[in-house]
Amino acid sequence: MNSPHSKQPWLIEFVLLAALWGSSFLFMRLGTVEFGAIPTAGVRVAIASLFLLPLLLWRGLGPQLARHWKKTIFIGLLNSGIPFACFSFALLSISTGLSSILNATVPLFGAMVAWVWLKDRPHGLRILGLVIGFVGVALLAWDKASFKPDASGPATGWAVLACLLACLCYAIAASFTKRHLGGLPSLVTATGSQLGATLGLALPTLWLWPQRMPGTTAWLALLAVGVLCTGVAYILYFRLIENVGPARALTVTFVVPVFAVIYGTIFLNEAVSMWMAFCGAIIVCGTALSAGLLKLRRPALSP
Repeated sequence: MNSPHSKQPWLIEFVLLAALWGSSFLFMRLGTVEFGAIPTAGVRVAIASLFLLPLLLWRGLGPQLARHWKKTIFIGLLNSGIPFACFSFALLSISTGLSSILNATVPLFGAMVAWVWLKDRPHGLRILGLVIGFVGVALLAWDKASFKPDASGPATGWAVLACLLACLCYAIAASFTKRHLGGLPSLVTATGSQLGATLGLALPTLWLWPQRMPGTTAWLALLAVGVLCTGVAYILYFRLIENVGPARALTVTFVVPVFAVIYGTIFLNEAVSMWMAFCGAIIVCGTALSAGLLKLRRPALSP
């Protein structure tokens, strides 16, 4: 049995990861308004690669990365390249709070992926949780999503769909990591994934590079999201997958919206409506049930 002291390190890493990923929505929002969606994602993973690669080589883990480069590159595209581009695109038209609430559906998609791919069929309350979670998403999307053209940015409907596509990619990548990259040091998986995402986004980033050079604030935002919210955060994330499994690691997305909403309220003056909070609570409850984290206990019968 694990002692309380052995559980404490991963709990600290769990909260720290939630705080870092919560701030990523703020930094992406600050960057994407000047860089655009694809360049924001491309610069983010490039900075993360430049931060992680020297650490990897200093630790002498280069040979391990070379042996597993194909799988780590694939994970990079699926777990970083596509999702980062999707969220950067979404943040052009929806708030950081809304995008982070949609991000909380990752474990929901994780349960669906495990059902279809790994044949881990949910039963009882887990099926109920899937239904509740997707009802919450539908209610939130019904209120916020519109496919009418808007001069201020992309239609919010496409932004919501982009967030959900990113969540699906995260879910597939988590199961793939546990199944095919188990046992690898987290630094190897994190570095390889960012290098893969950098290669995948390099040409689109150069093609869509803004004509006007972004300002200092945008560059500092991408530096922060690249080093802290990507480089450091993915080391923590892959450590959590290795130590506590993908299902529990993915539940960090429950806590991410709390930090994202706080950051968005303080620094961007974003408002959170009661409807957003209500739908977010439905999504979190449904996701927790689908992941098997919430169980209803039957009252004991007296003799």
